[in-house]
Amino acid sequence: MQNGEHSSKTESAYQTLRRDILETRLQPGAPLKLSALRNAYGIGWTPLREALSRLEAERLVTAISNRGFAVASVSREELEDLTHARLVVELPLFLESIKHGDSDWEAEVVTAHYRLSRCKLAVDDSSEAAVNEWDEKHVAFHSALLSAANSRWLLRFHANITDQLRRHHRFLGLAPTLRAAAGLKAGYEEAVAALREAMAIENHTKLMEAALDRDIERAKALMIEHIGYTLHVYARSAKDTEAY
Repeated sequence: MQNGEHSSKTESAYQTLRRDILETRLQPGAPLKLSALRNAYGIGWTPLREALSRLEAERLVTAISNRGFAVASVSREELEDLTHARLVVELPLFLESIKHGDSDWEAEVVTAHYRLSRCKLAVDDSSEAAVNEWDEKHVAFHSALLSAANSRWLLRFHANITDQLRRHHRFLGLAPTLRAAAGLKAGYEEAVAALREAMAIENHTKLMEAALDRDIERAKALMIEHIGYTLHVYARSAKDTEAY
């Protein structure tokens, strides 16, 4: 196999596995046996090993001594740590972006907000396609808000934190809440209300307007509140779906 073809197969394996981990098709803690992955994805041994090694470096996969690999686990403690890390990294990037953003940045933010506003919320459409579309557009909106910031390193850290939070949010907050709602579990209404509030376009509109108005204090307060929504959803979900 030529180097170019080998690199292409490895990249394809990496992107495929990474997508399925972030979207929790491969669930946290699940074993990643090479033979099973090879049969499921039709990927060769060498590209699989190299892809898993790259994902391990990103802390999306863990190596288990003498037992191969597993999808990295999620936990309340790590969710809290990631939320704090997001606040530390995203808030200064947001304020820096407001300071330096020009008309092109404003147009990018407005466009990203419009695309997010067209998405259905998971509480109204829990299909995988709808959830993935909202997730993609939500990440794009926050990326647009930060895109005028100058710190490349902070932006890199933010991207890593965002990926980990996506897994935690889906597995610890979104999935249990939707399961409870589908089964009409008693008391699920509070969890669904928290999820709806976290995803509501109105909150994202307020963030956009504060940013475009260059209202630093309001933008700061709204972002702090917004980043806290993930923990709020988890707290309501854990309370109302403890049977799962």
